[in-house]
Amino acid sequence: VSQYEMYPSTCPPVLSTNRPLWPYIHSMKELLRSTDPTIIAFASALLEGEDIDCFQMDVNMSILEGGIGIFPRRLMVRTDDHEAALRVMQDNDIDLGY
Repeated sequence: VSQYEMYPSTCPPVLSTNRPLWPYIHSMKELLRSTDPTIIAFASALLEGEDIDCFQMDVNMSILEGGIGIFPRRLMVRTDDHEAALRVMQDNDIDLGY
């Protein structure tokens, strides 16, 4: 049993494609902002299908507020992939929330 299986909170942050987050943390751009977790999940699935890495921000804050939808979650993508990710969102009529 690995350390990460015993203590999941010690896992290093990863992107949706299970690549480490640390090389990208300074080169990410906000793509989507929403209080609806289903929109975030759908957008993440669409981006994964296009092989675009994404990372959800503010998930813990959203959980702490009790699910009443005050704090929006943000979906971040690499700066290099931002234009392609915007096209994916527009092609699927997803409101970007800003």
